[in-house]
Amino acid sequence: MTTAEPYLGQADHAISDAALETIFRAARTMRQWQDKPVSPALLMAIYDLARLGPTESNITPARFHFVVSKAAKARLEPLLDEGNRKQTMLAPATAIVGYDLDFARTLPTLAPRIAEGVSQKLAGDPERARRMAMRSAGLQGGYIIVAARGLGLDCGPMSGFDREGIDKEFFAGTAIKSNFLCNLGYGVADSVRPRAARLGFDEACKIL
Repeated sequence: MTTAEPYLGQADHAISDAALETIFRAARTMRQWQDKPVSPALLMAIYDLARLGPTESNITPARFHFVVSKAAKARLEPLLDEGNRKQTMLAPATAIVGYDLDFARTLPTLAPRIAEGVSQKLAGDPERARRMAMRSAGLQGGYIIVAARGLGLDCGPMSGFDREGIDKEFFAGTAIKSNFLCNLGYGVADSVRPRAARLGFDEACKIL
């Protein structure tokens, strides 16, 4: 089979080019949404895929609150920057992607061989714990986007919100801190902006 991209014909090319198109090339950040719900089962399926992605020593610090109900949206709305309110209120679901500073408590289950040693190190170094949590939770937030796109949803990741307010409203009494938000649903395809530029390989990469 002749293809414009020869690597696609290699035996170890894991997924189809159509799948890559869906997840990366054709996918866009959505800001307008169809009035079509996202079911709890689909949100669970997204997480079920995303949770398998690698994190540092399997610490898995990300925590996700999916804002779907009218009551939850009412709590979220005043904490958004003005420019993000309309699109978020119209989105069927909004994931609050957070990171748990107390992720060490789950290490006996997730990483039993290193749990005791890591917990001792982190107990005296909260800044290290914060860096580890943010780094791996950021990865997990990316996995959520890839999984959602792979299961047929559009995504609208964004900042632009009151982080302290979100933490107080949704994560009170916990060690969880908010990182970013991601609207999820079925976007209005003809509403997307022209794709912004991306850096080329030679601008962003080096092979050493």
